[in-house]
Amino acid sequence: MVKNRLHKYVSIDALKRILGGSIRMTQPCAFNDPFELLPELIVPADQAGKPITFSFDVRAPRREDKLTTAVQLADGQVASDITSRHILDVLNQQIGILCLSEAPNSILMWSHYADQYQGAVISFDADHEFFAGQIEVEYVEERPKKHIDTYKPEPVPLAELCAKSVEWRYEQEVRIVRSLQDCKKTETTDNRGFPVFTADIPQEAIVSVALGERTPIPQQQEIYQLVKSTKIGLTLSAVDNAGYGFRQEVILYSGDLRNPSLSPRTAHIFLGTGGVLAELARTMIDNHPISPIVNKTV
Repeated sequence: MVKNRLHKYVSIDALKRILGGSIRMTQPCAFNDPFELLPELIVPADQAGKPITFSFDVRAPRREDKLTTAVQLADGQVASDITSRHILDVLNQQIGILCLSEAPNSILMWSHYADQYQGAVISFDADHEFFAGQIEVEYVEERPKKHIDTYKPEPVPLAELCAKSVEWRYEQEVRIVRSLQDCKKTETTDNRGFPVFTADIPQEAIVSVALGERTPIPQQQEIYQLVKSTKIGLTLSAVDNAGYGFRQEVILYSGDLRNPSLSPRTAHIFLGTGGVLAELARTMIDNHPISPIVNKTV
């Protein structure tokens, strides 16, 4: 039975951490979009710039009545960037977000988030309990406007802030949001100075891993060693024969069928495994007519 899947495009280092059971839950301001969780916020003019805090529910769905309400700027009201920033600053101290995608093989996502095709795509079982409370990102033409009163009564569903410009639509993003109190604070910080928080992700939530067209051979071999004793499937991407896309050369099937699959594209992964498998791999590399070309990455 085919499982519902969500995907994450990652570097090899991030892949190894996730295979080891740890996945980052990222604060909103650590993302690459400066408009993250930052709608135009309409407030009374005499409240502009004043710190205002609200409680948020990280798993509640959007309230339909709040989505259909047209917000207009009335007399005595202003759009307060400072108030929005105050709220976002509080959220940065409270929540972490796991960004996933419904797109399993996006050439833009490979380029932007998987180390320019040197990384991998992890496919997860979307029905696993770890992914409870999924939020589909809305893609909108205009930046959302929200009146401060729509943040009442509390707690406010955080899902109502998860809207992005249509320019991000290619990401097909789905989010998992958790309180940082439920995550582990590591001793490291990211390149923008944010402390790194992680959650424990069970191995059974991982369905398969697709290595990139440009993933170096030593990293391919390393990932094979990490997954060969699990039920996680493993493939190696290759530029397809036609069209803009990638085909997946199977290395290991998902589930209980764990016999490795050799092809001219994947044979080099098995050179260091010893025994008959390594001998078959060497023979294929030395004698197959397409072996010299299929492993010259583009």
